[in-house]
Amino acid sequence: MARWEPGARERLVLAAVDLFTEQGYDATTVTQIAERAGVTKSTFFRHFADKRDLLVAGQETLSRLLTEGIAEAPAGAGPLDAVGAGLVRASGAMGPLNRELGPRIKAAVAVSDELQQRDALKTVGLAAAMTAALIARGVPDPVAALAAEIGVLAFKRGFAEWSEGDRDNDHELAPYTLAALAELRAAGAALSQV
Repeated sequence: MARWEPGARERLVLAAVDLFTEQGYDATTVTQIAERAGVTKSTFFRHFADKRDLLVAGQETLSRLLTEGIAEAPAGAGPLDAVGAGLVRASGAMGPLNRELGPRIKAAVAVSDELQQRDALKTVGLAAAMTAALIARGVPDPVAALAAEIGVLAFKRGFAEWSEGDRDNDHELAPYTLAALAELRAAGAALSQV
């Protein structure tokens, strides 16, 4: 096994997702993940604290990108426009590997209560980070919290459509997340008319 091969982190995530899907989360061991990825067990622990951390590996980066985009939105941007800037920033960091992993991670999460709980915590963390970024822009707390929740939902909906959609196109993620945000904005406006 190569000790310092590049891409070990990505290979570990791919191996784990495949094993979780094939044999279930509970039946998969760290040793199996490391072996499938072609790395040592100690390499696994250099990248992840445990196997639960594999599916939330990019949460810190995603939170950072979303909040940076919100912070860098034009001064006059409303809360949802700032959220849109965060979505564009975060979407720009998503590439072919993310697109490939999306459906596989979704399948692995669907069959594991523990992974579903971890995914829910990830969602809460992303919303909290976006809320804090909006409050830092002067957006009142309830409005910031609602805009952040809409932003998380837009990201999830856009990502799902992008990763599960037509593989023949080279579209980036941003148009999908922005379209989802526009749909949710329209749905929110319709609520006041009901």
